Amino acid sequence: MDFSTTQIRNVAIAGHGQTGKTTFMEQLLLTGGVISKAETTASGKTVSDSAPEEIERKISVYASLSHITWKDTNINFWDTPGSADFTGEVISAFRSSEIASLLIDGRNGVQIETVKLWRDLDRRNKSRLVFINRGEEERTDDSVIAKDIHDKFNVEVCRITIPMKKSGKWEGVIDVLNGRAYPVPAAGEKEKDADIPAEYMDEYNTALSILAGAAAEGDDDLLIKFIDEGELTPEEIAQGLKEAVKNNRIVPSFIGSVTMNSGLVPYLNFIADIAPSPEDAIETAKTSEDETSTVKIGDGPMSALVVKTSSDQFSGKLSYIKVVTGSFSSETEYWNISEGRKEKIGKIFRSIGKKLEEIKVANAGDIIIATKLPLAKTSDTLAGNQDCLPFVRLRHPYPIYSMAVSADNKKDEDKMSELLAHAAEEDRTLSYKFNPETKQNVLSGMGELHITILLDKLKNQNKLQINTTIPRIAYRETIQRKAQAEYTHKKQSGGHGQYGRVVLAIEPMERGEDYKFTNAVFGGAISKSYIPGVEKGVKEAMLNGVLAGYPVVDVATTVLDGKEHPVDSSELAFKIAARNAFRDAMRQAGPILLEPIMNITVWVESKYLGDIMSDFSGRRGRILGQSDIEGGIEEIRAQVPQSELLRYAIDLRSITSGTGSFETAFDHYDPISGKIADDVIAAAKEFITIQNLEE
Repeated sequence: MDFSTTQIRNVAIAGHGQTGKTTFMEQLLLTGGVISKAETTASGKTVSDSAPEEIERKISVYASLSHITWKDTNINFWDTPGSADFTGEVISAFRSSEIASLLIDGRNGVQIETVKLWRDLDRRNKSRLVFINRGEEERTDDSVIAKDIHDKFNVEVCRITIPMKKSGKWEGVIDVLNGRAYPVPAAGEKEKDADIPAEYMDEYNTALSILAGAAAEGDDDLLIKFIDEGELTPEEIAQGLKEAVKNNRIVPSFIGSVTMNSGLVPYLNFIADIAPSPEDAIETAKTSEDETSTVKIGDGPMSALVVKTSSDQFSGKLSYIKVVTGSFSSETEYWNISEGRKEKIGKIFRSIGKKLEEIKVANAGDIIIATKLPLAKTSDTLAGNQDCLPFVRLRHPYPIYSMAVSADNKKDEDKMSELLAHAAEEDRTLSYKFNPETKQNVLSGMGELHITILLDKLKNQNKLQINTTIPRIAYRETIQRKAQAEYTHKKQSGGHGQYGRVVLAIEPMERGEDYKFTNAVFGGAISKSYIPGVEKGVKEAMLNGVLAGYPVVDVATTVLDGKEHPVDSSELAFKIAARNAFRDAMRQAGPILLEPIMNITVWVESKYLGDIMSDFSGRRGRILGQSDIEGGIEEIRAQVPQSELLRYAIDLRSITSGTGSFETAFDHYDPISGKIADDVIAAAKEFITIQNLEE
């Protein structure tokens, strides 16, 4: 079926881990008639969690896309992971959806991942609603959850459904918007509407009055009428809710029991009737002047954004594409604006998890899948016109956890590098690079689980043995005082020999100034034609310091004097002489090690603040500041040596029971001495010895 833009809804289901998102998706698919039986995560047969690593670990690792046709509306649902390790998947879902559906465990209230998701939605000014799960539990109370949301985010929720719950027994929900009750269905059955029981009418009328007031906030004329008359018609309430939700002025709330398939029909009705369609939603493009330009979703020449790429062992490469303007057709050639080349589109599909349903065309606002596109990568722009502006790339967080990886032989090493580079193209929260300073291949991601699952997947699928170690730190060396040295390079081996004498002075510079070279030779002691050779020699010497072989920084070098031979001198001779003179001078100048210092920002629940502060002290850290942000979350800013943060993703998880998060960025280098420096030097010499033996 061909759906117009107004008939499309895109919803990202998100929330803290273990709130029931995948089970929620199963029951939605059952209610929508897409599947005949809702499976559990324990069974390993759910639509969303179909990858082997998801089935084995009983968690969602990837954002899974499925669609339901409900009330002549095509609803695309993203089921997203709850772990912070897979935040890149959530980012793809948020970027391509007009509304987010946040699941909250009614027993636990708003948890930290939900707080982080809420903040990200605020940054995007994205509409959202909440679905309170596990309503059947005795301690679940939607009014308590509403207060929790208000306290953490300073917003009011408006209840679209209220519980029918007497003496702790869950009986179903009341759809306040449409004035119907939905009793709990029999196992495996779908909800059916009924009249509201008499004993719940007072609660319903109170909730309806509050809902009318919330709806009036969406339209100025309705607000005036509500103030004057104190009530709105059902049609006016629906109209006001549409505007209020679209403009992110209110947060609708639902309650239900996912395992009992209760509360889902009113939820789907609301998505189809009230939730914003993509029509006139805004995408952002980047101009040639590196400024931004807004693009409304709707009619126009075809343009689309690749929001996610993945690989399937049966279908090959899958490109998830949000159509922004115009219509996207199969068997068509489009420009890949990001690559500057044309891309041949073959078949296109809608999906129900890993099941693909072929379609011929998708209209603006829809999310579809194209297979086997050779060029397309996450964040690429596709268009029918070569002059189309590229859409702003998805904003992914910087990886926070790294491992050095290697294979047992050259052939496996090449294969490993190819696979990891491909994985980093698909998942933009991954980074895979060779570090020439430490001579290591470094894989970085969002946490230990993120890295472990990826490596296990590659090992199992490709029979590779991948070894992991903690990455080496890129230390630096510098000097503490002035020094001077001279060196004469003299070599005679028949014919022209080699001769060059160089006198150098070195002195420390301010941290971060890196390098300065001055020629102070007078009287032609060294010809100007040989000075470039001298500077090359100095730069070569600075690549490997005298303490542990780390690069030398923040040193000013001055050529004072020298001597040349009319026949045997050459640029090479002066380069060798300068290199050795610099090293001799450095040994006399009080060489020291420098370690990288990182800026780190940590977000934790308030109860962990003291533990974090104490932990930073043990890591030689310096607290820069701390502030209380919304949601009962503390933000701590500090500077900590990089060597103390190599396993911080694991340690923070342990300290905060998996609820904390952090970001890091390099700031500067600081001196180290004593046992710490001795250990670094010893480890570096051991590494160099091993490298020399392997070569």
